[in-house]
Amino acid sequence: MKTLPLAFILPLVLAFAHPAYAQENKWKAISEEAISLYKKGDYERAVAAVKKSLALAEKTVGTDHPDTATSLNNLAELYRDHNRYAEAEPLYKRALAIREKYFGPNHALVATTLNGHAELYRSAGRNTDAELLYKRALTIREMALRPEHPDVGQTLNNLAELYCIQGKYASARPLYERSLAIREKALGADDPSLATGLNNMGLIYHAENRFAQAEPLYKRALALYEKKLAPDHPNLGTSLNNLAAVYHNQGKHAEAELLYRRALMIREKTLGAGHPDLASDLSNLAEVSYHQGKYALAEPFYKRALAIREKTLGPDHPEVGRDLSTLGEVHRALGQYAEAEPFYQRALAIFEKAEKAAEPYQLNMATSLNNLGMIYYARGQYAEAEPYYKRALAIFEKAHGPNHPTVQISWKNLTKLYDATGRSSGEASHRVAGFRQ
Repeated sequence: MKTLPLAFILPLVLAFAHPAYAQENKWKAISEEAISLYKKGDYERAVAAVKKSLALAEKTVGTDHPDTATSLNNLAELYRDHNRYAEAEPLYKRALAIREKYFGPNHALVATTLNGHAELYRSAGRNTDAELLYKRALTIREMALRPEHPDVGQTLNNLAELYCIQGKYASARPLYERSLAIREKALGADDPSLATGLNNMGLIYHAENRFAQAEPLYKRALALYEKKLAPDHPNLGTSLNNLAAVYHNQGKHAEAELLYRRALMIREKTLGAGHPDLASDLSNLAEVSYHQGKYALAEPFYKRALAIREKTLGPDHPEVGRDLSTLGEVHRALGQYAEAEPFYQRALAIFEKAEKAAEPYQLNMATSLNNLGMIYYARGQYAEAEPYYKRALAIFEKAHGPNHPTVQISWKNLTKLYDATGRSSGEASHRVAGFRQ
């Protein structure tokens, strides 16, 4: 079950030093004002205040002074926070050059700038550049600070998040574990700020199908988010969805359904009823309803997911084909064969088109073929059913090999058809019997 990962969102590292020049009180007051404005969410005024502090520092103590570097770093952080990467990058570089020259290459303030610059690269998708800066920042912080300092934990977490984005879960896990241990010791096990790290550790185990290990981490993260966040906060919706997905994958469908419903309500409120991201949420909720035999409840969720994907992806996208196939399956399960058939037919046409374009949807196509065969078989249209069963079987065998459970089911379907028509098929009988031995 795919889930939406919860990205680690760092607070901006806005700060001020203690300048030793005549106008230090004025520079300090402006810097404090910028920090206060940022915390209140007043971005434009915060930017204006930081620019003012930068101009004052450059004029009073010069362009190569550490206080100038602090203002440069703060402005870069604000720009990064609003995706103004092209404007932020040269500011980070200037701040870094000043701090390296003034303090030396292994000072903690150098690591602060490297960490922020790495965040910029990660946000911009420049993962290789981000990794190099994170590693250098981590090395400096481990040397300059005590091993359990929160700043060490921050960079460990950031580097782990980068590895998760790249799917390097084995590399990410020990970094997350170290980061969580540091932050738990510093903040306490119930501090709400730990929630994101717990959630991300859960995501690693989840991606490795280690659901039993993921579940308690997700539960702790959810409890902390509920303590910290508003009832309709997007991160809370993501956390609910992740825990629901673990329950879903473990076959705990009733538990999953309750959480999926809560997550959907939050995301509908924050994103809007037709947002593209809701399609997966709706499909998940429909699927757990289907697995509980609640076919009538599953249908409207599948239909909403289908409508969203048709609008955002186009009517011939393979994901639309999947939704059509699942709607066909709902109607088939309800015995509504006439309603199911056109969904399967349209899905099949989409998958066949995708196959010609070398897209990997052959198994989806085989499922639609098999299910169409089942509809025709149930209506006694054996001649129509047979070619669909045969095509499905050929695809399943090619994908899974001759002894896979799905191949066995496909052979059984074909054998039943031969039995119903009084035809002898030694091969089919032999294959099914042979599988059982």
